[in-house]
Amino acid sequence: MYFSKMPIGLKYTKKHTVMVRNILKHSYRIFVKQKGYAIINIFGLTVGIASSLIIALFVIYELSYDTFNDKKDRIYQLVLNFKMNGPEVKSSSTCMPAGPTMLKEFPEVEDMCRVNIWNKTVVKSKEQSFTEKAFALADSTFFNIFSVKLILGDKRTVLDAPHKMVLSKSTATKFFGREDPIGKTLQVSTDTIPYTITGVMEDVPRTSHFDANIIGSLTTSPKINSTYWTSSHFNTYILLKPNANPSHIDTMLGELVKTHVGGELKQYLGISFEDFHSKGNIYRLYLQPLTNIHLNPEVQQAVKAPNNPKYLWIFGSVAILIILIASINYMNLSTAQSSKRAKEIGFKKVCGSSKGMLIGQFIAESILLSFISLLIAIVIVKLSLPLLNNILQLNLELNLFGSWVTIPSLIILSMLIGFIAGSYPAFYLSSFSPNAVLKGIFKNSSKSWRFRNVMVVLQFTISIMFITGTIIMFRQINFMQNKDLGFSKEHLIVIDRANAIGDRMKTFKETIGKIPDVVNVSASTDVPFQSGKKISLKIEGRENEPTLVTVAFIDYDFFKTFGMKFSAGRSFDETHATDKDGCILNESAVKQLSITSPLTTRIVDPYSDIKKPNYSPIIGVVSDFHFESFNYAIKPYMFLLKKHDVWNSVSIRLSPSASGNTINEIEKVWKDFTANDPMQFNFMDKYFEQVIKEEKQRASLAILFTLVVIFIALLGLFGLTSFTVEQRTKEIGVRKAMGATVPNLFILISKEIVFHICISTLIAWPIVYFISRNWLQNYSYRIHLSLFDFFIGFIVAIAIALITISNHVIKAARVNPSDSLRYE
Repeated sequence: MYFSKMPIGLKYTKKHTVMVRNILKHSYRIFVKQKGYAIINIFGLTVGIASSLIIALFVIYELSYDTFNDKKDRIYQLVLNFKMNGPEVKSSSTCMPAGPTMLKEFPEVEDMCRVNIWNKTVVKSKEQSFTEKAFALADSTFFNIFSVKLILGDKRTVLDAPHKMVLSKSTATKFFGREDPIGKTLQVSTDTIPYTITGVMEDVPRTSHFDANIIGSLTTSPKINSTYWTSSHFNTYILLKPNANPSHIDTMLGELVKTHVGGELKQYLGISFEDFHSKGNIYRLYLQPLTNIHLNPEVQQAVKAPNNPKYLWIFGSVAILIILIASINYMNLSTAQSSKRAKEIGFKKVCGSSKGMLIGQFIAESILLSFISLLIAIVIVKLSLPLLNNILQLNLELNLFGSWVTIPSLIILSMLIGFIAGSYPAFYLSSFSPNAVLKGIFKNSSKSWRFRNVMVVLQFTISIMFITGTIIMFRQINFMQNKDLGFSKEHLIVIDRANAIGDRMKTFKETIGKIPDVVNVSASTDVPFQSGKKISLKIEGRENEPTLVTVAFIDYDFFKTFGMKFSAGRSFDETHATDKDGCILNESAVKQLSITSPLTTRIVDPYSDIKKPNYSPIIGVVSDFHFESFNYAIKPYMFLLKKHDVWNSVSIRLSPSASGNTINEIEKVWKDFTANDPMQFNFMDKYFEQVIKEEKQRASLAILFTLVVIFIALLGLFGLTSFTVEQRTKEIGVRKAMGATVPNLFILISKEIVFHICISTLIAWPIVYFISRNWLQNYSYRIHLSLFDFFIGFIVAIAIALITISNHVIKAARVNPSDSLRYE
C-alpha cells in the first residue's frame, strides 16, 4: 500500500493508522455508491483467483511426487535405454542382477532395492478374498530406502525371507478389522504356500510414482537368482552415499553393461557388443533421479504413466492469462467510470491531496476488492475441490495451515493482483486536472478509449485462443475414440488371471461357448492395451539383424474373437498340423523387417537352441492394430500358438443383445472352475478408455478453464456495455427520434464489438495454430488442422458476445425517445 507522506526509515505511526482507516472507509463508500460495477469486478477477480488457485494446486500436486521421501536427493531409478533394429525405448524395467552387482562393485552405492509390481492379484484369507490392484514384491531394503513408515514390525526383518508380507494400514483393516494382523497368513494368487504377515505400514502416499497396498518379499520370486542381463522385469532403485556423483556412476555403468551384456549378446545373437552398437543398436543403463520420474514421459513406467511437464507450463500460462483477463476487466470498468469520479478527484486535489496520495487511495481500493475476492475464492475452491477431484480423479487439497508460507503467499498474491489491476486506473484517474473537472468540461480522453479498446481486443484474443484450442483438443480426442483400432472392441470382455483355470482351458471354453449370447471365446497370454512380452526376432538368412517385437501366445480362436483382418495369408487352423510351429506377424513387423515375400519367409524360433535353431514359417500377416497409446506408432507384433495349457487372459465376444444375465452365467462357470475365485474382468472398450484417460482429463480441464475465461471476459463486456449504453442514452434517443429502428441501434452499438472480435481473431489464429500444431506432434495418429476449427472459434466468440450485450442494447433502444433526451 502506498503512503506518500511516510519518509523512508520512519516507523509506522498513529497518523498512518488514521490514513489507512480513512482510505478503507472511503473505499467502502465508493463500493456502496458504485456497487453494480464493484460487484462485477469482485465476480471477475473471484473467478480468476479461484481458477488460478485450482491450477496452482494441480501444479503443486504434480511437482510433489516422491518428495515425501527423506532421502529423495540420493535415490535414483535405474533406467534401460534399448534399441534393436526398431524404435528406441527407455524403460524402468531392468534386469535382476544389475542392482546387487552395483552394490558390490561401486563404492558410491550405499544400498539398492528391486521392486516387482504385479497386476490385479487375488489375495485370500480364510473368511474372504479381495482383488488387489497394488501388490508388489520388494527386497528387504525397501523400508531403508523409501520413507514409508512401518506401524508394526522391524524394517530390517519384515521382508528378509520368502513368503513374508507387509500390509498397508487400510488393507490390514479391510482384511482383519481391528485385530492384530501380525503372524496371520494370506494366500496370494495361485501360490500354494501362504504369506505370513510380518508388518503393517502407513498407506503409500498418492504422490508416489508407484502404488503398493501389499508388499511381499522378493526372495519369494523364482527369478530371484536370475543372472540374465538381457531379461528385464524389475524396477531397480539405487541409494547413493552422500556427495556421490551420479554422472560418475553412469560412466561406470557403461563398462559394467559392456562386460555382462556383451557376453549374452555373443551367446544369443552371435554378435559382439561393439558390433551390436555399430549397427545403430543401443543397450545402456543410466540413473534417473527419483523426483524426475513422474514428469519424465520418455521413460516408460510399470504402474503410473508419467505426465508431460509441458502441461504444467501450459496450465501455469493459463493461470496467468485468467488473472490477466480479470485484471483487464477491472482496468476497463475503472477507467470507463472515470467521469463519475472526476469531481471527487478535483475536490481532493483542490483540498491538498497530492497525486501520490490519490494513487495510494485507488490502489488501496483495488487491493481491498482483490482481498475480498480472495476470501470468496478460497470458499469456492474448498467447496468445489471434492467435485473436481472426482471428475479429474486427483487428490487436490487446499490446506491453509499445512505450511507457514501458504497464507502469506495468498495475501501477497491478492496484493499483487490488486496492484496490477489497479495500477493503470490509479495513475489515469490521479492525472485529472482539477480546473477542468470542476468547471464541468471534463471528458473521457481519447487515450483512455484507446487503452480500453486494446484491453478488449486482448481479452477476446485470449478467449478465442481458448475456444479454438478446446475445439481442436476435442476433435483429437473424438478422432482417437472413433478411429478404427484394427479390431472390434465392442461387446468384448476380457477375464484376467486365466491361469487360475489351470490345464482345463479347453473345457472351460466349451462350457462358456454354450451360454446364450456368447459368440466366440479365446485364450491368450496378452490382449491389446496390456503390456506384452518383448523378444528379439531374426529372419532366416539374416540372423545377425535382430529386431525387437512384442509377442503374444494365442489359441486358434483369437483372431475370430477379436475380429482382426488379414492383409496376407490366413489365421492358425487346427486342420493344418504344421501351424503349431508357424507364426503370424502384423504389417509393421513385415515392414520393419523388410520382408518382401512374407508367406515364403521363415523366422528363427526365438525359443529354440541358438546353436541348432528351429525355423517357423510365416503363415499370415494381420492388418496393423493398435495395442498401446496413440502417442506411439504401431510397433512390430508377432503371434505364436501356445503349446501348453496355462493362460493369462480369456476374451469372450458377446452378441449385441447380451445382458447382465450373460455376465452372471459366465461368472458362475468361472467360479465352478476356480473354486470360487473372484472373476476379474473388464470390457475391452474400458481398457481403451484407460489409454485415453489422461487426454480426457486434460480436455475436462480445458473446458473448465475455457468457460472461466469466457465468463470473465463476458462479465467485463457486460459491465462495459452497460456503461457505454448509459453514456450514449441521449444519442440513442436522438437517433430513435430521427427514425432509427431497434435493429439499426443494435447494429450501431454491436458493430464495435464485432470489429474488436475480428481483430482479436486475426491475432489469435496464428498463435493457436502454432501451439496446436506442436501439441498434435505428441500423437503418432492425429487430426489435420482445418480452417473449420478456427472459423468455429470465431463464430462462437461472436455469438456469445452479441448474446451478452443484446439485453442492454435492446432495452436502451426501446426506451421512449423523450425519456432518453431528458436523461442527465
